[in-house]
Amino acid sequence: MEMFWYLPTMGDGRYLGTTKGAKVTDLHYFRQIAQAVDRLGYTGMLVPTGHACEDGWVVASALMQATETLKFLVAVRPGGISVSIAARMAASFDRLSSGRLLINVVTGGDPYEMRGDGIFLSHSERYEATDEFLDVWKRLMTGESVTYHGKHIRVENAKLQYVPFDRQSPPLFIGASSEAGHQVAAKHIDTYLTWAETPAMVAEKIADVRARAQALGRRIKFGLRVQIIVRETTEEAWAAANRLIQYVSEEDIQAAQALFDRFDSVGQRRMTQLVRDNMERLEVSPNLWAGIGQVRGGVGTALVGNPDEVAERLKEYASLGIDTFILSGYPHLEEAYRISELLFPKLPVAYPERREVSPWAPMGELIAENRKPREA
Repeated sequence: MEMFWYLPTMGDGRYLGTTKGAKVTDLHYFRQIAQAVDRLGYTGMLVPTGHACEDGWVVASALMQATETLKFLVAVRPGGISVSIAARMAASFDRLSSGRLLINVVTGGDPYEMRGDGIFLSHSERYEATDEFLDVWKRLMTGESVTYHGKHIRVENAKLQYVPFDRQSPPLFIGASSEAGHQVAAKHIDTYLTWAETPAMVAEKIADVRARAQALGRRIKFGLRVQIIVRETTEEAWAAANRLIQYVSEEDIQAAQALFDRFDSVGQRRMTQLVRDNMERLEVSPNLWAGIGQVRGGVGTALVGNPDEVAERLKEYASLGIDTFILSGYPHLEEAYRISELLFPKLPVAYPERREVSPWAPMGELIAENRKPREA
């Protein structure tokens, strides 16, 4: 199992729905989390995207030099940026970090937010644009000069002067629950991500994506995004879960649920419905608790229990074919330590190895900004 952590760039604290126990989420705090995660055995860290977050590329770039082996899963939003500009950003980050970049392909799920960013594509059109974007993206990463006239993407003689050292795209991740999203994942993606729904629901999604990929002659990996509330005893864990939401009011819940209704993301709709169907008890599956999803978009479920219980639940997901786990917990600095201490010894964690620095070589300045200088 490869374990990832989450960087809380949209705020953090000991409780939801209140400033009581809140953290100052500035660069110093982000650096503390990144350096802790880098040393605790996590493979990488998800840097979130969206109008509620600090910009992921700026934050990840600021933390690159503060870490050694940690990989950064950073979002590219195909409908909101030029493919060649995004590819240059990614290639430079990948080179300067010695191959520590992973790409989270985000099509977007909130039409209101996307209109604010100048994106007016429908759900199906966003996946059409993503498909075209990734066609061009992968060719650019090899150093190819690309001319492409698609329905949504158009470039002429686009080319990267500085490609990743491996001359291929950094690994691509996507979280998508619609049929269109599954087809894009099957065609382009290296690791398909799902939020922590019940094991039966997750198994169904994995089977569909795997079959679509196999039909295209591809193999794909799978990952799970899940919150974790683990304590030394079961009673302590559930008490911690209840404390986390003790300041959440009924008004907070109603307001959040109304906002979620405007999303056209199938994944968010599934998560929202999972919460609503279980409002009375909130434990939607053994140890799988939906309390966070009452007021938080995205992953609203947490595995709650003692180390043996939570490890057993993670192993159940692993048995479905998942080998990448993106974890989080409130507050994120303290919980990164707690989870590595209590949970990692119970699991077959794949700890990252120190890698060699990538092969930089003298080059000289480009001639007319396009031609490489001649070899001496």
